[in-house]
Amino acid sequence: MRANQSHSERQPTRTRVVAARRLLRRRHRDEAGLFLAEGPQAVREALRGGAVAELFATADALARHPDLHRAAINSGVAVWPANDAGLDALTETVTPQGIVAVCRQLHHASLESVITPTPRLAVVLAGVADPGNAGTVLRTADAAGASVVVFPDGAVDPYNGKCVRASAGSLFHVDIVRGGSAKDAAESLRRAGLSVFAADAHGETVLDELADSGALAVRTAWLFGSEAHGLPADLADLADRRVRVPIHGRAESLNLAAAAAVCLYTSAREQRRRGAPE
Repeated sequence: MRANQSHSERQPTRTRVVAARRLLRRRHRDEAGLFLAEGPQAVREALRGGAVAELFATADALARHPDLHRAAINSGVAVWPANDAGLDALTETVTPQGIVAVCRQLHHASLESVITPTPRLAVVLAGVADPGNAGTVLRTADAAGASVVVFPDGAVDPYNGKCVRASAGSLFHVDIVRGGSAKDAAESLRRAGLSVFAADAHGETVLDELADSGALAVRTAWLFGSEAHGLPADLADLADRRVRVPIHGRAESLNLAAAAAVCLYTSAREQRRRGAPE
């Protein structure tokens, strides 16, 4: 990338920025099969996963992250030079980090295509509409060892910019299933041999008791609902157990991301402690 580019050499960058900016809207993301990943961590994981179609970056950002520049070039990814104004047009954050990747959407339309072999830990985000919560649960699921996260109809778009940022690169690590009903997902996971548990603030089973019984030492799918409304009753009724996280203090409840972290890490601990099958 040369510092002294002519007007005509800069023109393709502006054209590409205009095209990429359209991906801030879900309709255009779905039409193109593409989305934006902002910041060095997300870009690094997208490059490792082979998902990057093109890269926009300021000279300062590439100087700070030469590994990303090398990885993009070695992968044959077009790297477009952009000034701060150009990058600002592609970001939704107050303090952009100077680097944005256009990535290929990588979800699966069918759960059946990602449950062979059977996962040890899976997540269904039923009606979760807040992108920050969804991205945080996705990141936590990845950290806890889950290999499948389902975004059924009615859930937030996993390629929403806030969701992508909150996932901190985990979007590129796990199998994402998008679409279909949460009920069908729960039933498919059960048929695949997973126990299905619904996280429910009013559940009849306490998480600690479930863990002590050994019931979490098996392949497990967790159903999480929206923070405002929880899981629909008919979906919660499909679960093997409705499970509540115990509240030992005076807080009314935990938020979705915190409750999901407790449930997923408890499952991961019990699977490893009691020797659940690989």
